[in-house]
Amino acid sequence: MNRFQNKVALITGGTTGIGLATAVKLASEGASVVISGRSEQSGRMAESQIREQGGEATFIQADVASPEQVEALINQTVKAYGGLDYAFNNAGMEAMGPIVQMGNEQFSHLMNVNVNGVWYAMKYEIAYMMEHGGGVIINTSSVAGGKGMAGLAAYSASKHAVNGLTKSLALEYAEANIRINGIMPGPIATPMMERVSEMMPGAAEQFASVTAVKRVGQPEEIANTVAWLFSDEASYLNASLIPIDGGMIAL
Repeated sequence: MNRFQNKVALITGGTTGIGLATAVKLASEGASVVISGRSEQSGRMAESQIREQGGEATFIQADVASPEQVEALINQTVKAYGGLDYAFNNAGMEAMGPIVQMGNEQFSHLMNVNVNGVWYAMKYEIAYMMEHGGGVIINTSSVAGGKGMAGLAAYSASKHAVNGLTKSLALEYAEANIRINGIMPGPIATPMMERVSEMMPGAAEQFASVTAVKRVGQPEEIANTVAWLFSDEASYLNASLIPIDGGMIAL
């Protein structure tokens, strides 16, 4: 399949996990992919992996918590490949624990990455797309953005905010031919899940137990849905938040 031939996709948080799996998927179907993240080592490895598989990819280092770096990222993406058709705002971080034990700076940093990072990205992505005929944006939220989760209050709050941004901006820019949707992954086998499991031994198994399918998902299962959302097959889908969670949010 070459659904994305001659298309340009930007993926923040694209060096590992869901972002990398999505970059591999899009590149395998013809897209030129810009992978962004903070780690140059991980970024270069991801870039090489895609190119070795016959795809086209470029790593651009950026921290989504910096509006200047995000603006530069958009400009460099356009310079590298001549445009921007798809944007997957996937960068994010986790935070766990009771609110009384969480430092104020930790909470602020979480919100700056998870919420402000999506805000900055969409601000500059939308500005470009409005002047160039439109595009498709997908934001990574979480099942924690659709329900309360004890011990994850700060993270849940950040993902509820992402959902609000997604739906509101989709309505604002639909007439500019810009589709904006969000995905709400459940427990997925990613480096983030590994970090959570280190802090809370047995966390992966516990999360799996509260899904309908009783297992943790794989990054490729998320990537398949993201690719479909970018494609013309999803052309009538806008302002939607799609759980990809093994039925977790329904329980």
